[in-house]
Amino acid sequence: MDFISITIIFLSSTFGLILRIFIQKNFKKIIGFDIQNTSIVNFISSFFLGILVALNFINNEILMLFYIGFLGCFSTFSSFIYQLFALFKKRKFLRLFFHYIEVIIFSFLFFYLGYFLIQFL
Repeated sequence: MDFISITIIFLSSTFGLILRIFIQKNFKKIIGFDIQNTSIVNFISSFFLGILVALNFINNEILMLFYIGFLGCFSTFSSFIYQLFALFKKRKFLRLFFHYIEVIIFSFLFFYLGYFLIQFL
């Protein structure tokens, strides 16, 4: 990996991290729904991923910029797993199950929505 690639990943991952923190701190207040902030970020990330897959980039720098850098730091898989573990430790198995299903299904639906919108346009 060359210096340019590392710089692209570094800058885009920094932007992804800043946007994730902003959304986690502020987005729940804006929409007023009682949903996990991590889930909101994962839904948005899935939507962006669907768009990027539909665009089918061939340029390697663009792939590193968006897929590896931005979405790699923007999405919050580790936070999702931690939330599941916290529910497991509290023995809230039904909530754990529904939270898992909710995130998987809605993430897939948002991915498909992003993919479909680009295919439709």
